[in-house]
Order: sequence, then C-alpha cells, then structure tokens
Amino acid sequence: MYSAAFDQYLNSVRQGILFIDRQGRLIVVTASAQKTIHHIVPHVQELVSARQLLRAFQACRSSRREMFQHLRSMLKRPSRTIFEVAHLNRTIQVELSPVAEEGWAVTLEDISARKANEARADEVARLDPLTGLPNRLLLRERLTEALARLQRTGDAFALLLIDLDRFKPVNDTLGHPIGDALLEKVADRLRSTVRPTDTVARVGGDEFVILQNGVREAADTQALARRLVDLIGRTYMVEGHLLTIGASVGAAFAPGDGTESDKLLKNADLALYRAKLDGRGTYRFFEPEMDARMQARRKLELDMRQALARREFQLHYQPQLHLESDRITGCEALIRWRHPERGMISPLDFIPLAEEIGLIVPIGEWVIRQACRDAMTWPAHMSVAVNVSPAQFKSDRLVEMIISALATSGLPARRLEVEITEGVLLQQNERTLQTLHRLRELGVRVSMDDFGTGYSSLSYLQSFPFDKIKIDRSFVKDLATKPDGEAIIRAVAGLGKSLGMTTVAEGVETPEQLQRIRLEGCTDVQGYLISKPIAADDLSAFLMTYPLPN
Repeated sequence: MYSAAFDQYLNSVRQGILFIDRQGRLIVVTASAQKTIHHIVPHVQELVSARQLLRAFQACRSSRREMFQHLRSMLKRPSRTIFEVAHLNRTIQVELSPVAEEGWAVTLEDISARKANEARADEVARLDPLTGLPNRLLLRERLTEALARLQRTGDAFALLLIDLDRFKPVNDTLGHPIGDALLEKVADRLRSTVRPTDTVARVGGDEFVILQNGVREAADTQALARRLVDLIGRTYMVEGHLLTIGASVGAAFAPGDGTESDKLLKNADLALYRAKLDGRGTYRFFEPEMDARMQARRKLELDMRQALARREFQLHYQPQLHLESDRITGCEALIRWRHPERGMISPLDFIPLAEEIGLIVPIGEWVIRQACRDAMTWPAHMSVAVNVSPAQFKSDRLVEMIISALATSGLPARRLEVEITEGVLLQQNERTLQTLHRLRELGVRVSMDDFGTGYSSLSYLQSFPFDKIKIDRSFVKDLATKPDGEAIIRAVAGLGKSLGMTTVAEGVETPEQLQRIRLEGCTDVQGYLISKPIAADDLSAFLMTYPLPN
C-alpha cells in the first residue's frame, strides 16, 4: 500500500508513528515507534496489532489506570488525547488522533530527558541556592505532610523559627560575601543538630525554620532549642575573620498550638518575637497570651498611625533650673499621647513601638516643629530641648527639617537644643558627625542625654564638643544609698566645667538631692522637685512663679 520511499519519509521523523485501522491492525509502524516501544518493554519484538500495543503499555503499571481513562474517554467522544506511559527510567508521551472513517494515528515521543530536566528544575526550585537547604516552598510541602500524618497517626511535631542575632553588622562591615559564607556555616551547624527525619529550611536572609517530627514531649523540643542557641552562638572562622553571632528561637507545637500551617507559623513567630524582647540569644515556646498581646500591639500600631492626623499627640514640658540664679532657663519637650479610648498613654508604651515600625521619624518631626512653635511664646531667654532618636539621625533630611521648623516658627537657632543618646553615637561615622557639626553651625545646641550609662560615654566627648551633659537620673537616685554616686556626679560636673559644658542632673526629687548636687558643682537640675512635666497651656502660669533674669 505504501512505497519504500514513503516509509523512508516516515522513518526520518523523530517521533514514532503508528497507523491503526478500524479493525485494530497496525498498518504502519515506523522504526522510531518500534525502537521507542522496545525501550520500555524489551520483550516485544514486533508490533502487529493495537491489542499487542495495549499489552505493551500495560506493562507500565504506574501508567495503566491513566491510560485506560484516556482511551475510554476517546472512544466515547472521538477526539485527540494525550497521555504518558512510564517504565523504569523511561517516559513516553502517547498522542492518539482519530482519523475519520479510517482508524487512528498514534505518535510516540520519548520525553525521558525532558522529564528528568523538569524534575531537576523542580528540585532546584525547592532548595535555597546558597545553603542547599529546603526553601519556603519545600518547607510548606513538608509541613503539609506532617499535618496529614498527624491526622492519620497522631504523630506530634514542633516548628522552630530561628533568627540570627547580630548578623546584619557582619554584612554591613565585612560585606555580603563574608555574610553568605557565614550563613553557609550556620546551615551546616543546623544540619548537624537535627535527625534525618527532621527538616531544616532557610526562609529568609538570616531566618531558618526547623520542622521537628516525632515529638513525644515538650522536653524534646526544649533540648533542641537549647542546642541551637548554644551551637549557633559559638565562634566562627570565616576567611580569616573570627565572628560571633547568636540566635533567638521561637517554637510552636502541633496539635496543641495549631493544626494548620499558617497558624503554627504565626504562633512560632510570636514566640520568636518574645525571645527577642527578652534579650535575644534565648528561646521561647508559644503561649496563648502572646497572641492577645500581639493583637493589642497591632491595635496600638494602627491607632498610632492615625494619631498624627487626628492631632492626638501633645507636648508637655519639664523645666530646667539654673542653680546659680535659681531661675528657669529652659524646658525639655516630652511627648504624650491622648488616646480617645485609653486616655493618656505614656511614651514608654508607644515610643519603642514607633521606633520599631519606623513612625518615630514623622512623630519626631512633629515634636520639633511643635516645640519650636511653643517656645516662641516663652520668655526670650528660655530654650527648648527635644530628643532626637537614632532613626531620625539616619534620615537624610533631619538638618533641613530643623532649618524649616526654625524658619516657620521664627525661633532663633540658639534657643533650640537637640538631645541625643549613646544610641546615635554607637553608629558613629562621618555622616553622624557631619550632621552634628551642621547643627552646631546653625547655632543649635547639642546635648548628650543619659550621660554615664554607656560604656564609652567619655570617649564621645572627645569626638564631638557637646554644649551640655545630662547626668542620668540613676546616679542622682543613688546619692543617699551609694557613696560613689556623689563621686561620679562630682567627676562629671568637674569634667563639664573644664570642657566648658553645662551639666544637668536629672531626676532630682528631694531637697537633700538638690543640696548635694549644688555642692558637687552641677550647673542645672531637672526633676519632680522643680516640676513635673507641664502641659504647654499651663507652662506660662508656672513660669510666673520664677523671676525672670535681669
């Protein structure tokens, strides 16, 4: 029926081709088709009928059910159908096309290489390229498997979230290649800590997760968490650098803390957050109260984001007394939040959160602008001091914003005082010092707050000429109980005098403290003995009680 030349054409086609007539006879079988069939069922020497072809495919047991489903569907409603048959390490794609009134045309294609490439790509897509650990996608799959096993057999498991402490400074100071090499070493240590049945995954820059299977009691996970904190906290040698980091760990258990992936991850994250709050380098297990606290925190965050627009923040001012003249020479601006439902909220309750979520910059800008406006209503000799956070110092527009606040309010620069803590100076670099010098050039005074509480406060006086040193209230409080309190205040007051700096003792609450501070040589004091922080509207009445300087 067909010429030899036609057979040559068909045999030159890469795919195997078969033609089947209506009686089920194979009327054309190309060499490629015969070879393809032989690869998966070597015992078949020559195909002569469709029945023989089906029997050959039936040897591929993993594909049998799918094959018959496709065939039944095609016989009911003649249309092209495609399915795969697999045996050993071979996969063949079969395409059947009905030929009107004649029979069927079948093409066979060996897609084994493509399948292998897809499998490799699929595996790579589930692995972290740096560490070779499972990534978030594979972790989710393993977690789904663990939850299914929990339902079938009751096998409990734990989820541990690990966040590296002090890793960012490594990247920032030594560069990302060193940081990456360190992460690889961390991954190796994590692998060595778990059993083959557990999963270690990297889900973020310096974030890892361990799925601990077969947990019989909480002590099993506690022991693992303790090992993790200890092992990760040991020194690393990376390309000649001795590096020390730490780990915070949060753990949640299934089924006790949840039977859904998202809930378990969320609860482990809450436990991790608690570990960080408790000082890092430790581990915490999830407790239901954590969720309630986090919900309250989120509510506070949402309210705080709206507080500026709603004008719920207000400033109170705590006067500072100049000891030589016994007169008020300035006030420190202290923010308060009058919440519509919770009333007055202390800055201790919302400033740390504002710093954490980045709201401290717009809030800090409002404080400076409002303080400048308020100070314009005070006597001309009085200054206003505002605290500036490390986050504000990172902002490129701090100096420009202060220039704008002074210009808009009309307040002379010499009447504005910027207070900074060691937190600003800990990130000391050219940019920080440049900002401080620019403020000084404007005429703004710069004060070092909480002096004496940092490990290197004295060294900072060499790097920048402060106008004022504020002695931390803890030294004043200890005057009556610790004899070295007086010595420290005396030393700081003498240092300030020799450097031409004003020295302010904070937290003065009793006449006895005031008298001792006078004797030690401080120039100014601030505290409840002089006045509690006063609302801006009430400050004028208070100032009337103190005579103005001549």
